[in-house]
Amino acid sequence: MDARSDERSTPHGEAGGTHPRHAAELTLRGLLLGAVITVVFMTANLYMGLKTGVTFSTSIPAAMLSMGLLRLFGGSGILENNIVQTQGSAAGTLCNVILVLPGLVLIGHWHGFPFWQTTAVCLIGGLIGLVYSIPLRRALVMGAGLPYPEGTAAAEVLHAGEAGDRGGLRILLGAAGAGGLIGFATTGLRLLTEGLHTTLTVGPALFRLATGFSPALVGVGYLVGLGACLALLAGVALAWGAAVPLLTAFGDGAGAGSAEATAVWSEKVRLIGAGIIAVGAIWTVASLGRSILGSIRSAFGAAQGGGKALHQLPRQERDLPITWVAGSSLLLALPLAWLFFHFSAEAELGGLRFGLVAVATVFTVGFGFLMAAACGYLAGLLGSSSSPISGIGILTTLLAALLLPLLLGRSAGPEGERFVVAAVLLLSAIVVTTASIANDNLQDLKTGQLVDATPWRQQVALAAGVAVGALVIAPLLDLLYNAYGFVGALPREGMDEAAALPAPQAALMTQIAGGIVRNELPWSMVATGAGLGAILVAVEARLRRSGRSFPALTVGIGMYLPLEVVVTIACGGLVGRLAERRLRQAGEAARAGGRRRGVLLASGFLVGESVVGVLLAAADTLSGRGGSLAFAADALGGVGPWLGPIVFLLVLAAFYGIASRTDQAGRRGDT
Repeated sequence: MDARSDERSTPHGEAGGTHPRHAAELTLRGLLLGAVITVVFMTANLYMGLKTGVTFSTSIPAAMLSMGLLRLFGGSGILENNIVQTQGSAAGTLCNVILVLPGLVLIGHWHGFPFWQTTAVCLIGGLIGLVYSIPLRRALVMGAGLPYPEGTAAAEVLHAGEAGDRGGLRILLGAAGAGGLIGFATTGLRLLTEGLHTTLTVGPALFRLATGFSPALVGVGYLVGLGACLALLAGVALAWGAAVPLLTAFGDGAGAGSAEATAVWSEKVRLIGAGIIAVGAIWTVASLGRSILGSIRSAFGAAQGGGKALHQLPRQERDLPITWVAGSSLLLALPLAWLFFHFSAEAELGGLRFGLVAVATVFTVGFGFLMAAACGYLAGLLGSSSSPISGIGILTTLLAALLLPLLLGRSAGPEGERFVVAAVLLLSAIVVTTASIANDNLQDLKTGQLVDATPWRQQVALAAGVAVGALVIAPLLDLLYNAYGFVGALPREGMDEAAALPAPQAALMTQIAGGIVRNELPWSMVATGAGLGAILVAVEARLRRSGRSFPALTVGIGMYLPLEVVVTIACGGLVGRLAERRLRQAGEAARAGGRRRGVLLASGFLVGESVVGVLLAAADTLSGRGGSLAFAADALGGVGPWLGPIVFLLVLAAFYGIASRTDQAGRRGDT
């Protein structure tokens, strides 16, 4: 009998010493390496998310780095590598706080990112999300039959690494170097153009065409797949092919240029996308009621026999005890209440301050669990990258912005409205962090199930990742803000607003919260989006029954992401589909190898470009001015404008060539 099968049937002890794969799992060196990887990928994701509104899953590149680095020390195995990737994946997940938290800077409530408050948001929200994922594991990972595509892919990478994958790390690092070099030439030296755009006029109607030239966004498109890219493009078609032209034709544009079209999109059309996302999120949560209740019953049922019964479970089925989970939920409510109490110290609330703390704490804990369950289910169905974290943020912001003014009224002093908006954004940031970590942890636990790991050890590793990430996120956000600023909120006079980071989701959340609190939200736009959302949800449900995917939430996301971002992402999705079509003719082994190379290329581009962006931010901060390394605009004469598109086309060709390679040498590189 296989040693792993023996171990599963052994009721007592760890039973892990009989097989070398179980000799080491939760180790000090693994935790230290996971901490380093967490910081590296968090740096990349923060920059990419603030610049484009898109973050990426760090599990697979973390697994590749872990395998390559631990091999240098010797004695590493698949379980230790799995722990490292579990901890490192927290980097990509905690960064979702940027979907909301920069809004506090945009409204002027914060003038930077205060260390302890920012850290508390990420740490408390992350630990609550981890706690919630534990009772959900049995129903959503073990019992629901969900595919968890990214968790399964990470397990395949770990198995390949155990078998001796020598080429994977080279591909990852090579792509990171190429992405970093292109990013340095574009953002740093300004020798390459970042994209092309033009505005067309047809009578009074305005249309806009644009694309970017970022290899990192091509990588994002490859990772999310053509289905999600088509949904994003559907959002683009609705926004820029219908809504903007119609609104400008009927007099919403004050002129006939790019600035007017962008203003209409930013102030009105993005709210249509918000309505689509809100309806999609509500439908998702409503459809998951039975699964959520089943998850809780299953977890408490497993703990009915007390601690002895838990120890009699096979090692591969042991979570942290549900009694610990319940106790941790209550204990975490205390620092959460302290955070709200401290945040409201400067507002003139009087006795309402304690009511605010109580309502905000109960809402965050209760609604956060519902959102964690919804995200966990969708992570299993569609993957973490397709989970509607943005939709969770919008839905939370809508509800909180309706709830808090009812509680506080106009009693918050002369800065009352701004404080209420700030409180809404803080609450939403914690819920987003909670849902994101639960979403990520369930994906990691699926990976662990496939590689025979111990759930409670993975949960400990993720807690370590949350702690490390929470400690570094505030300094990194401060660095990026002081170097670039945000669109509409520059830290110093004289900065180049064209180089400011858009932080698109945070700007949208701020717009929604402020509009509701001040009774200025164009509800007709939100209602239009809600109607479209209902139609799209019906289409999604019908297509899902036939095994096809067209997520309504992603259509809404396509409406509010910048046009250049969506088109560039779609290029990556198209490259992935063309490569897969070619590989399909070469057999399953070649297809799996090509897909793995494509994932590593995409991850490398993301990491390289983002890390260079943060290093450039550090250089600009030290010099006290933006674009400190930039050449003059005409440094290359007439050749300059053509270099960007030429390099971009070369990147697409190289990406397709490597991801679709079917020769013997390519297959040996993946085994």
